[in-house]
Amino acid sequence: MSGRVTAVSSNGEYSFTKPNRDSIRLLTGIGVEGDVHAGATVKHRSRMAQDPTRPNLRQVHLMHEELFDEVGEAGFRVMPGDLGENITTRGIDLLALPTGTLLRIGDSAVLEVTGLRNPCLQIDAFRTGLLKRVVGRDEEGRVVRKAGIMSVVREDGVVRPGDPIGVELPAEPFRPLERV
Repeated sequence: MSGRVTAVSSNGEYSFTKPNRDSIRLLTGIGVEGDVHAGATVKHRSRMAQDPTRPNLRQVHLMHEELFDEVGEAGFRVMPGDLGENITTRGIDLLALPTGTLLRIGDSAVLEVTGLRNPCLQIDAFRTGLLKRVVGRDEEGRVVRKAGIMSVVREDGVVRPGDPIGVELPAEPFRPLERV
């Protein structure tokens, strides 16, 4: 299983969207250099309000570009960085990866998948009705979150659009992704 990076984004200020960049630098145990969500402890405002000493399991947000195609068919125009992701991918079913999967990106960066992004109401503030397209229910009534996955940086590296992404699955039994 492999894919590629189609865009990279970061923002040093709290904002729902993140501007695209030529490259981003991933820092071990921290996240994207200069990004507002970088840090060893939680940086998302809602998480900081609960307990600012908790480990940051949301250092790097990845989103599959295929989601943009899907919501586009429903009339929503979404581009890389619009939903706050740091790395936009193509060719990997991110949502199907188990917890603990390693993503080897470019020459040296390694991310460990920690869980699913829990989409929030800000998505509807960005595009009214979009939240229902990225959160739904399956046939058994279970919540399905499609707004990407979260990860932590295990090895430093620079990531650029076009970089290959290799997938290294953890030892079985696999643990399915849960919201983090």
